Parts: sequence; C-alpha cells; structure tokens
Amino acid sequence: MTTHASHLDQTHDALLSSWITSANDPATDFPIQNLPYCAFEEKGVRRLATRIGDTIVDLGLLAASPAFAACLAKEKAPEPGIALALASGDLARVAVLGRGAGRAIRRALSHLFNASTPDLRDDAALRAKVCKDAASCTLVLTHRIGDYTDFYASIDHASTVGAMFRPDNPLLPNYTWVPIGYHGRASSIVISGTSVRRPRGQTKADDANAPVFGPCKLLDYELEVGAFIGRGNARGSSIPIGEAGEHILGLCLVNDWSARDLQKWEYQPLGPFLAKNFATTISPYIVTLDALEPFRVPARPRTGDLPAPLPYLDDDADQNRGGFDIRVEAWIDTPAMRSAGQGPARLSRGSLRHMYWTLAQMLTHHASNGCNLEPGDLIASGTVSGPEPDARGCLLELTWDAPGKPRKPVTLPGGETRTFLQDGDRVILRGACEAEGFRRIGFGACEGTITPVEG
Repeated sequence: MTTHASHLDQTHDALLSSWITSANDPATDFPIQNLPYCAFEEKGVRRLATRIGDTIVDLGLLAASPAFAACLAKEKAPEPGIALALASGDLARVAVLGRGAGRAIRRALSHLFNASTPDLRDDAALRAKVCKDAASCTLVLTHRIGDYTDFYASIDHASTVGAMFRPDNPLLPNYTWVPIGYHGRASSIVISGTSVRRPRGQTKADDANAPVFGPCKLLDYELEVGAFIGRGNARGSSIPIGEAGEHILGLCLVNDWSARDLQKWEYQPLGPFLAKNFATTISPYIVTLDALEPFRVPARPRTGDLPAPLPYLDDDADQNRGGFDIRVEAWIDTPAMRSAGQGPARLSRGSLRHMYWTLAQMLTHHASNGCNLEPGDLIASGTVSGPEPDARGCLLELTWDAPGKPRKPVTLPGGETRTFLQDGDRVILRGACEAEGFRRIGFGACEGTITPVEG
C-alpha cells in the first residue's frame, strides 16, 4: 500500500481516543478517526450531524458554540461561512466550500471529542444540547441530491456479465478505454431502511411474440460505492484528473436495485431505464475523503493487453494512490430466517481496490465534455465485483455458472435458495477499511426490504 505523508495528519492517529467511550470500541464503525457526515430529522427539520461511537452530534448547534469557533480560528478557516453552512441543514452548502473547509471541520471535531479536551467534555449544558443517542435519531438524506450518475467500473463484473451474452467477446471494445456510465434517477434515491416496492414493467419471454406488463420476477441488488461531489465545475469547463480529489466530499454505500427481466427487454439501444429508476438505496453516513486517506492503494494495474489510460485520464498520483481498499459485503435476511431467529447470511464480499477505473477517472471523464457537476451530486461505482467467485456483487453474477448452463441458486443456511430476490427479503450492505497502524473505520449499514407490488 502506498500513502502520501502530506495527506495524513493528527486526526488519523490510531492512538487517539474520545471521551465518548463507545467510540473507543475496536468494533465500532465510528471511532474518532472517522467523523462522517449524516443528518437527522427533528420536529420536521433536517439537522446536519456527525456520528462518533453511539452518539449523533448536531453540527449546526455545535458550530454556533464558542468552543467550535475557537477551533476554526486556530485552523484559520472561514468560520462564519462554515457555521452558516452547517446550520443550514443542507450538506450541499458545506460541499461547495471545498476540501479545505472540510479538513478544518474534521480537525475541529477531532479536537473537541479528544479524550483530553475539556471544552465540550466538561460543558454539561452544551453536551446535552448537541449530543444525542444514535438509536433515538431518525436519519434522513443530508441534502436534496440534484443529479446521479452510475458507472460500470468493475472489469470483473463487466467480464462476467458480458460472458453471459457474448461468450466469445465478453468485453465490448470501448470498455478498457472509457469509463462507462448511465444517467440515474436522483428523485428515487432513498435512505437506508426505506422499503423498496417490487417494480412493474414490460418483459418479454424469448419464445413470446409480444411483451407483457407486470411485476418484476428477477429482482436483484447491486453492491456499490458512491461518491458525493464537493466543489463542482462551471458548465463548459472540465476537471483535470490531478484536481479531481478536491472535488469529492466523501463516500457512501449504494444499492442500485435492478429489475433484470425489465433490463433485458429494454436496455437496447439506450441502456437502463425502468429496470433501475424505481429505487436506489444509500447508506446514511458520508465518510469523508480525508478520513479515508490511510486506506488509499494503487489503481488496478493495466497488465497484459490492457491499454494505458488516455492522457486526460492518466496521472501518476492517481495511479499510485487513486484506489481505496474499502471492503464491502452484501448480506441477506429472509422472512423465514427472521421467523427462525437466524441472523443474516453473507452473500458476497469484495473491495473497491479491484475496480478498473478510479473515482478520479470517473469524475474527470464525466466533466471532460463540459458537463457541470454540482455540489452534492452523486456518482456511483457500479457493481463492486472482484476476481474470485465469492466477490461477485449481485445475484446475476453469483448464480451464473457458465454459458449454456442453468443458473445455480445460492443456498442459505436454513436450506432456502435464491436465484433472485423474493418479497420480504432484506438486503444489507456493509463496508469498512482496515490497514496496519490505523483505526478501522466503517460506513454503517445500507439496507432495504422488498415489499410486494400493489394491485
């Protein structure tokens, strides 16, 4: 693994501990080294927050305190702009301030929650005002997501799916040259825990003369990682790849629910439509790029006949440390498993480090034609799959054996099988980062339960 020392600071110190003792649990997703953004709803109002251990911290109220202002002053940060943005309840207003403001916020929070810092620890009135039990909070989207683009960045996923339809030529000619993506539907992005209704649409059996309209029968999940845009770019301008990291606020988990039978019928000639736009679930916590610095790794190497990226997508720093070793897993919890008191069963595990295209390459390509990305927009990686069979990030891949062979259902611990999702199934995505010398940080859960179609 390679890291660049200038991107690490005191907030990454593995020895840091917090006076919020639950943050010191080695198993927590939210130690003091994480400090992700999130939001909760109180009396119908969205409040921006962070999470540390089992505590949700109201950032709008904390930012109005003299203790927080003093921390920002030490950072020489634009305190009024930061405080107003955090109080707005709209993370896009924080995103537009850029990575510098984000680093100042992170360092201020790290200082205030450090076990040795008395400012907030010993101020019972302020502590009671800003700190809440996470279990009692209703988490919501951090902002209105204006736009959403989903990529297809895993060459392992693309190769496996391509082999299903083109055994002799799994990868289309453009795949190794251009980051492929499609324009998703931002209005149907939902927070973890929201139920997902089985969609309806047109499907056509291979031996049928005409399609029919009805409920999806081949419903699938896709295990993905999403990136929220920080500072955007003006329409007609671009984002050089060497600057792409300064335009990313942070990452989350994404489940790009997919109706495979609808997709098969409609995807030509223009790609995904109703098979994808009915729901996309995201995790409630946005882990900042700064928190992820210790877990950077080289981009996937271009070996054999794979071409080097075109110059506008090629950057030494991105090749050396543009990947992230985010280990992701998909779990399933069926109605029968819940009735029997069983826990969820893991379906797959993988890592973002195996992706063919880096997040910086995706962002740079997206803006390369002058497309204006805006603060708070979401881009997603596409299915995170790896080279091993258990690293396949969706049921479409997991249940596929070889061309011409029938699908091989996944067998669950209680004896149930799944080829695709059934009503009542709950899918849980999890992600975490670990590296020697650093504290483990996590993303929380990204989950959704399938409910029957109405009517």
